[in-house]
Amino acid sequence: MVERFLKQTQFTSCEDYNEHLEFIIPEHFNFAYDVMDAWAEEEPEKLALLWTNDEGAERRTTFGQLKKETDQAAGYLQSIGIGKGDPVMLILKRRYEWWVTMLALHKLGAVVIPATHMLTKHDIVYRNTRASVKAIICVDDPYVMSQVEEAMPESPSVEVLVAVRPSSSTSNDIPDSWHDWHAEISSAPAFQRPAFVNNNEDTMLMYFTSGTSGEPKMVAHDFLYAMGHLSTGVFWHNLHEGSLHLTVADTGWGKAVWGKFYGQWFAGATVFVFDHEKFNADTLLRQIEKYKVTSFCAPPTIYRFMIREDLSKYDLSSLEYCTTAGEALNPAVFDKFYEKTGIKMMEGFGQTETTMTLGTMPWMEPKPGSMGKPNGQYQIDLLKPDGTPCEDGEKGEIVVKVGDRKPIGLFKEYYRDPELTRQAWHDGYYFTGDVAWRDEDGYYWFEGRIDDVIKSSGYRIGPFEVESALMTHPAVVECAITGVPDEIRGMVVKATVVLGKEWKDKAGDALIKELQEHVKRETAPYKYPRIIEFVNELPKTISGKIRRVEIRNKDNQK
Repeated sequence: MVERFLKQTQFTSCEDYNEHLEFIIPEHFNFAYDVMDAWAEEEPEKLALLWTNDEGAERRTTFGQLKKETDQAAGYLQSIGIGKGDPVMLILKRRYEWWVTMLALHKLGAVVIPATHMLTKHDIVYRNTRASVKAIICVDDPYVMSQVEEAMPESPSVEVLVAVRPSSSTSNDIPDSWHDWHAEISSAPAFQRPAFVNNNEDTMLMYFTSGTSGEPKMVAHDFLYAMGHLSTGVFWHNLHEGSLHLTVADTGWGKAVWGKFYGQWFAGATVFVFDHEKFNADTLLRQIEKYKVTSFCAPPTIYRFMIREDLSKYDLSSLEYCTTAGEALNPAVFDKFYEKTGIKMMEGFGQTETTMTLGTMPWMEPKPGSMGKPNGQYQIDLLKPDGTPCEDGEKGEIVVKVGDRKPIGLFKEYYRDPELTRQAWHDGYYFTGDVAWRDEDGYYWFEGRIDDVIKSSGYRIGPFEVESALMTHPAVVECAITGVPDEIRGMVVKATVVLGKEWKDKAGDALIKELQEHVKRETAPYKYPRIIEFVNELPKTISGKIRRVEIRNKDNQK
């Protein structure tokens, strides 16, 4: 499959990859037809999706079966009035139907808007209004449906509501204003493929960013965005047709299509899904052991909890390759996981607005804590505030150079917000808002968001470097570094710390002093946190990123 879309499919070095990576772009590319239906025609019995949940249910779906199910779903969606260009919000958790519905909507040329099940009425009204959402397809969770119902009086664009319930359920308690997916889909008319589905530049997918401040932005992606993830699955995840890949991600977050959808199926791998309500490291490790998962990707937060388990209790011999993204990886986590498993985590970096822009590819030796090197489909640089390029060792904003042709995988625009688009995309560059530095070997090292950098007594301190130092202390499970206003120094460094359960009763002045001295030994002494607060958990976005802005706002209100 890969050879249909790349002129060269095997690479041996960064130089080879960057020089020879070239996409073959069909005139009207549609992932559902050109990749998924093509697999169904060529290898219908190949396993595409292995879905299981925390109640012990299991579904194994081949590419051939998936084509039948997505055609049936597309026919059903047509029958209730959904077609090309219609914005459709999906709130389906990790339910099996998410994968079917995503592909069915691609086949119709509709605009898919994945969303988290944690949205409130306010969040739903905002999304419905900003994106003119026509239909909402959601899990039959009482909370989710109640929030959707409450949002309807303020959502005039919404015409269709669909509840996705277990197929064995009756529809007695579904309100009259809702469609019942499983009760109706089997009797729906056959799918009629539209005469015209899409141009490459048409909008296929929109995400409302989880963001660290302000109302979420609407990130619009075209149909070629799916092709941009070919490098994610085939190269960064290092997948092949025998791979069974598990990415830990909520389907309302962009990481789901990074790791549970496009790139994995380009590679012909099997997507493994564990549908669970509450994360537990032991349960996750048991799933990897039971199903013999070969490839695993998760945010560093998940790895932090995994390495606190006794990994010798689990048979993880099936694991061949592990990757991480979503937030910066502390070297201490890398080292401990490598010590316990013999596997080196390969880090990647990207945003909701992009596919993977920087990564550690299979032909590279990882440097613990580094994001890796630029992905050859993007031209990446670091710029100083005055717009000049950074030298090695200098900190600057990560930017993507945009020439005459937008790189495959880069977003189209912030939908219906040309001013916000111009702020981020101007003078031939897309400005990511993330700060990093590059070493002499070309590896990039994350510093933080521009707004997160702390200026104290004339020094510029990146939160990640202090967090990495703190994370090497055995008491620390998680931490967040922020700046607190100070009359003398301008700002001082504050650490908000989650302790391991065996350390919680030691929280106090003595441990604060111990952690401060530890940081002074691990990094430049001026970076040590003058304030340390112990908490039970850190505020995070749905994607697992720490919301330092929430900590700062709370401190400013004191």
